[in-house]
Amino acid sequence: MTNTNHFESQVIHAGQSHEPVTGAVMPPVFLSSTYAQSSPGVHSGYEYTRSHNPTRYALERCIARLEGSMLSEEDDASYGGFALSSGMAAVNTVLELLDTGDHVVAMDDLYGGTHRLFNKVKMRSSGLKFTYADLTSFDALKEAVTDQTKLIWVETPTNPMLKLVDLNGIVEFAKDKGILLACDNTFATPALQHPLEIGFDIVMHSATKYLGGHSDVVAGILVTGSKDLAERIRFVHNSAGPILGPFDSYMVLRGIKTLALRMKQHCSSALKIARWLEAQDGIEKVIYPGLPSHPQHDIATKQMTMDGTVAGGGMITFILEGGLKASRVFLENVSIFSLAESLGGVESLIEHPAIMTHASVEPEVRQKLGIDDGLIRISVGIEHCGDLIADLEHALSKSI
Repeated sequence: MTNTNHFESQVIHAGQSHEPVTGAVMPPVFLSSTYAQSSPGVHSGYEYTRSHNPTRYALERCIARLEGSMLSEEDDASYGGFALSSGMAAVNTVLELLDTGDHVVAMDDLYGGTHRLFNKVKMRSSGLKFTYADLTSFDALKEAVTDQTKLIWVETPTNPMLKLVDLNGIVEFAKDKGILLACDNTFATPALQHPLEIGFDIVMHSATKYLGGHSDVVAGILVTGSKDLAERIRFVHNSAGPILGPFDSYMVLRGIKTLALRMKQHCSSALKIARWLEAQDGIEKVIYPGLPSHPQHDIATKQMTMDGTVAGGGMITFILEGGLKASRVFLENVSIFSLAESLGGVESLIEHPAIMTHASVEPEVRQKLGIDDGLIRISVGIEHCGDLIADLEHALSKSI
């Protein structure tokens, strides 16, 4: 299986082969913590599950190929892919590549958990320095970068404001500066966007979201196309031990097999719902990359595509008139949408970022970013789009 196959085929076959003993088509769940050796130091490639596990390798090799890593097994055992115990474990592992005193430039609009890890953990425990900038502006990026900058951390689309960052532009800017480039590709997934192929060094995922796709597993992913970086990440992965267990690895791998089908439905329904929301009274603003009204829609047309056309993803953010009071009424009156954190599952979710996912972000920062009391974020599932619109229409009628 090569990367010349269509994405719909890659999600099912990439990086995988039939189990050699039984011929099992789906990689089995290998729960053993340790593996027998024929002589001291002589083994079949597996010693201890923290270091090596066949089920985890199957997942890691699959997502490595989906994200565009062309490393061979000789370059790295899992082709530059790494499965971790959560998205936050993945973020933390990237930061462990840095040294005390190093400087990180990060997107100003970040997942709340990432912002919390940066500001309230790594600044204290690792002595890292962080500058937050609106990376949709290259002037802001240039102003933020210093001689000590060793990492640029990008989310695109961002969480929750759905800003888009021009990845090509970041690569051109950072070229020859010795700065690592990492992209959180959780919202777009490799179905829509390929940061490694553009020139980024590391791609990160909360695999809890679209990759797993069924809201039944917590996991993180890192992928690199660099042999040197793969070696460094593998050392941290094994030394610190934030590995993904075999059963959870199996669950994510199973989820990935339907990623292409699910993303088509997510994107199709989200575009219809975003257009519907724009036409409704009581909605102040709709933010969706697939809409021409999105400030970076031109970037979406080049950077987020599926089957050759723009694909805005499955996330929509909108501002409801009436502030917190109206938002509470609206959120209490949905029935198909579940009022819950997280995203990317087959079921539609809805949440209030200021109170829920981004509550740990300082109030003044939330206000600056536009995460106010009227802001609502929805993760569009794969239910019938007409049913989802009817659910939102009912909730809206109660709130205005």
